[in-house]
Amino acid sequence: MRDRVRVVVQGKGRRRWHARRAGLAGALWVAGELAVTVGVVVMLLVVHQVWWTNRQALRAAHEVVRELEEEGGGWAAAVPEEVGEGEPSGEEPVGESSGSGGSGSSGNSGPPRTVKPSPPRASAYGVLRIPRLGVAVPVAQGVDKRSVLDKGYAGHYAGTAQPGAEGNFALAGHRNTHGEPFRYINRLRAGDELIVDVRGKRYVYLVGQTLAETTERDTGVIAPVPRSIVSPGAGYSEPGAYITLTTCTPEYSSKYRLVVWGTLKR
Repeated sequence: MRDRVRVVVQGKGRRRWHARRAGLAGALWVAGELAVTVGVVVMLLVVHQVWWTNRQALRAAHEVVRELEEEGGGWAAAVPEEVGEGEPSGEEPVGESSGSGGSGSSGNSGPPRTVKPSPPRASAYGVLRIPRLGVAVPVAQGVDKRSVLDKGYAGHYAGTAQPGAEGNFALAGHRNTHGEPFRYINRLRAGDELIVDVRGKRYVYLVGQTLAETTERDTGVIAPVPRSIVSPGAGYSEPGAYITLTTCTPEYSSKYRLVVWGTLKR
């Protein structure tokens, strides 16, 4: 009798153990399915951000370049403005405010001089060509991410010089995603051409220097006479007609800024 009771109790224990094991297996299965689902969603978001938005912006930018070429360069200026006027920058470019950063580091004094006016914000008015990289990108006024940079454009820092003028024609562009026009500017070498076409006029700059890494607050790189305030040995010391390209570095990060400078070919 005792043995028979003992067997029954043992059977109940075994069934409970199997039930707990089945419950644990079910929970693990559900957790695994959830993890796979989350992984797929994350992967799709990454594909959308890195691949799809890149293709969309690149296609749209190429269309704008084609239209500008057909129109002979785009927007025409009418009324001069003063140096330093313009809107603040977005998150991608150098400095917190491109208007103040572009001119505040120059050390110039006296009354403001008049220059060619800036085109309307977010309206592409010219084309930057980088023959070594096979790049042709629209140039628009301002460096706001949503209305300019995320369209695959190169954004012209407010308060910096216009193409071909004395001073510093400073541009910002994405290195990754959204057309990534400046992805490979680290490959540029001294003497490479940077060509700017604006309303039937062509300005050719020659790459002179590259600053591989600086902080986002190094506003000296877009000053009228560009010179890094973080790495004082990088940049120029004499007035001239310059071009500056800025983008984020390292790739897929916005921790630092990569800078390429060039001078106008006379």
